[in-house]
Amino acid sequence: MTRVSVLQGPNLNLLGTREPEIYGSQTLGEIHDAMRGAAVPLGLDLAFFQSNHEGALIDRLHARDFDVAIVNAGGLTHTSIALRDALSAVQRPFIEVHLSDPARREPFRHVNYLADIALESIVGQGPRGYELALESIARRFGETHG
Repeated sequence: MTRVSVLQGPNLNLLGTREPEIYGSQTLGEIHDAMRGAAVPLGLDLAFFQSNHEGALIDRLHARDFDVAIVNAGGLTHTSIALRDALSAVQRPFIEVHLSDPARREPFRHVNYLADIALESIVGQGPRGYELALESIARRFGETHG
């Protein structure tokens, strides 16, 4: 079974109440519940981690107890070379997910330190982006780690 670490960055714990016109009305818990349901038939084992602290996300990556990750780094996408370095250092593939499309937002969000090292970036699909990431992982790794 492919082990998938789902890493959620700063402020994603506020989903459902934080700018719903941009991020939607689903809570992070609801998104994770939907992911759990989608993961079962795909043969994926999910572990969730959310932190508002860059170092905690990096420490979680350093555990290397997963085969592949889904990462929504939130605002750290645009600022964190340290998170980028950790994603490279642990030598585990990852798919980047963003609920909105940062390229269609404020200019400072156009900087992305993760996209060029990600297997794939899924942006602007709302919560469905996470399910698309799971489907991509199942296609790419389902038989490799199964």
